[in-house]
Amino acid sequence: MLRKGGQEGTRGEEVTAVLRPRSTTAFRPWRWAVGGHRQTLLGYWTRRWLGWPLAAEDVVLEPERDVRLLLRAAWQGGPRAERPALLVVHGLGGSDSSPYVLATGRLAWTRGWHVVRANLRGAGDSEGLCPRLYNAGLDSDFIAIVDALAVTCPRIAAVGFSLGGSLALLALGRNGSRVSPALRGVAAVCPPLDLAACAGALDRAGNRMYQRYFMKKLRRSYRRRQRLRSDLYVAGLERGLTTVRDFDEVITARYGGFRHADDYYARSSAGPWLAGIRRPAFVLAAADDPLVPADSVTRWPLSTSVRREILATGGHVGFVAPTAAPGFFWAAERVILETEAWT
Repeated sequence: MLRKGGQEGTRGEEVTAVLRPRSTTAFRPWRWAVGGHRQTLLGYWTRRWLGWPLAAEDVVLEPERDVRLLLRAAWQGGPRAERPALLVVHGLGGSDSSPYVLATGRLAWTRGWHVVRANLRGAGDSEGLCPRLYNAGLDSDFIAIVDALAVTCPRIAAVGFSLGGSLALLALGRNGSRVSPALRGVAAVCPPLDLAACAGALDRAGNRMYQRYFMKKLRRSYRRRQRLRSDLYVAGLERGLTTVRDFDEVITARYGGFRHADDYYARSSAGPWLAGIRRPAFVLAAADDPLVPADSVTRWPLSTSVRREILATGGHVGFVAPTAAPGFFWAAERVILETEAWT
């Protein structure tokens, strides 16, 4: 069932007027911007200012009991079926207002797409609607979102970032027959195709700042959910957890129906399912991604429907370079050009 809400929108034209990157389809970062950590951190700093300058309709999807998903849809004028819809899915700790989501959505809008920014269970402003925890194996939520959009839009493409990209690929590979034919294809940017390998990468000494960043968000998120649903969540489980693997062992596995973290990683990783994908899929990654080891992306056999592009640099959802996309987010332009060929 869909429930429609109010309008959302902010203005940022004064910043946009100052920042006008040129359009290019080749990834040519500035010489000083090369490197995994540098690209990752630049991606964060160059996009922090981004907002959503267009009106957006809040749509609440209820795929099952006690689960609500908040979508923010910006519709082009005219009959909706005449335009393709781009579904944008955030990563771990993100939401519809994540800068990489905003940059991609804004560029897609200028190219004529309807833009639907999804919040996974309890993410962003949907926390009050649904205190449930999302995880990388809940591809049923992705399928439900596509089904709901297909009622209005017969041509849909999805772009997922990090965990959101892995979730979309998992849906196509594991449950492709259940995904509406309206979904023409999926593009995934820096997806953690091997969740165990990526959890291990976070434990490296050079990645401690990312580990601390994610754990701060995860612990806070769990405490908020526990306050909202003390009947559902045990108080204090987050205390003393210092790594994402610890969180997945103690909390994600417990509330996601997994035996332990390794069971969660094995059952929810998208990599083993890539060979079974029968619709167009595009995987964009960087060899110097500090969070997603390159061999965890390249080791999987692909079906003929899947293309994989690994760049020498780009970091984790960084890809900072001259481009038509806001925030110098070159990957946004790259995946939109790819998806336009499908719709």
